[in-house]
Amino acid sequence: MNSTSDKVKAGALMLMAGGIIGAGLALLFAPQSGKRTRRDIARVSRKVKDQATDAVEEFSESVHEMVDSVSDKAADLLDKGKDLAQSAKKDVLKAIDEGQARLEKEKSRLAKLIG
Repeated sequence: MNSTSDKVKAGALMLMAGGIIGAGLALLFAPQSGKRTRRDIARVSRKVKDQATDAVEEFSESVHEMVDSVSDKAADLLDKGKDLAQSAKKDVLKAIDEGQARLEKEKSRLAKLIG
């Protein structure tokens, strides 16, 4: 998820919230009976609740997808790190074996020269 996408989502949510607040204010100041106004406010409240629930679910899904993506990338990096460590271990063991072989060869050569 990138910053631009987050800004667009935040802007859309702000626009929706502004529209809802404006509609609520219009209902409060509209010349109609109190009973009708209360009914309209209840209807708008249900609509706002549904929209808020949808927005929360969408946000939750986005976060879940992001967590899954990060988890997958972390697992891949861990696997690559393990592979690199195993390769480095093999190289070090090979270098040690070669060093020991050279030391034995030099030891034999020096033993022949000395005695």
